[in-house]
Amino acid sequence: MDPRVLLAAALAAIAVGALAQLWWGHLHIPDLADVPPAGSGAPRVSVVVAARNEERHVEAAARALLAQDYPDFELVVVDDRSTDGTPGILRALAVADPRLRVARVDALPDDWLGKNHALQVGATQASGALLLFADADVMLRPDALARAVRLLELRRADHLAVAPAMAVPTWPLALVVNYFMMWFLLYLRPWKAPDPRSRAFIGIGAFNLVRAAAFRAVGGFSAIRLRPDDDIMLGKLLKRAGHRQLLAAGASVAAVEWYRTLPEMARGFRKNAFAGLHYNIALVLGALAGTLLLAVWPFAAVWVTTGAERWCYAAAAAAQVLAYAGPSFARRERRWLALLYPVASLLFVGIVAAAVGRTLRRGGIEWRDTFYPLAALRENRV
Repeated sequence: MDPRVLLAAALAAIAVGALAQLWWGHLHIPDLADVPPAGSGAPRVSVVVAARNEERHVEAAARALLAQDYPDFELVVVDDRSTDGTPGILRALAVADPRLRVARVDALPDDWLGKNHALQVGATQASGALLLFADADVMLRPDALARAVRLLELRRADHLAVAPAMAVPTWPLALVVNYFMMWFLLYLRPWKAPDPRSRAFIGIGAFNLVRAAAFRAVGGFSAIRLRPDDDIMLGKLLKRAGHRQLLAAGASVAAVEWYRTLPEMARGFRKNAFAGLHYNIALVLGALAGTLLLAVWPFAAVWVTTGAERWCYAAAAAAQVLAYAGPSFARRERRWLALLYPVASLLFVGIVAAAVGRTLRRGGIEWRDTFYPLAALRENRV
């Protein structure tokens, strides 16, 4: 067979396989909306939040956490060296509600990322049998915690990651976020995380619910003290140690504004793009080249090829558009973005390339006003 046709057929097979995987995965991810809330007798939960200069969101997020309809919980917020209005907001909330305890970090120890250290500090002060690590800008509906705990108990799991709804204010941001989430799911295959025979794992910073005993057994965040992708790596630690985990859809009970604009997303990816590719330059180059070959070339190739080759490229393009469009059609919003799929791919390649290039040029990453050397980051392998 003509090598060109073989290449087109291979890309079509990959794209169709990706579509099938996403469809299968969607059917096997439970939705918290279908889980009844936990009632009396539920285990005590400590909600642990790290906050650094979060005056924009922290009051609303803390109030939503304190409004949880759950029988026994506490909220531990660690103020990580904030220089804005965050400390005052937290002090006022703590005075009004004794379930909120505020810890302050004034200096970051060596060989720690700020957020990871703050979460570890909060975990050491927590008294719950369950620990919920949540971001300082996540908004929870009052029944979110009760539903999550019930699901954790029903599935006899040690770790539950909940995927929130993501507010994406602008269409350019939505274009790239949707693309990233599609391939993020395919890369991690989180629907396989409950299977002890699978190496798949999951973790989500907005909502990581963990049994305290399991968390301490794997060393907590001390084992991933310099991992920018701390939420996912916590999931990896737990899965590798044999603890059962699962992912649940939580768009009905949790929401977060991940980024406000596409440039803000590009800046945010400077933190963990290279970490997600294991600080491996060859892997970065291979991933970017593979992305262009799979997600861009078929859309151009249908115009310059003929016969079986063209049909294969058309199938590769159509399968990817359908995979991308699925969540948009389910949410009934911005469905037309699927038509710009190859543009989303090009933008994402540019964002990742720029993030990795900046990390290499500067010899590390700067995050929340702190610089972390690349050599130290690379040493924290998991």
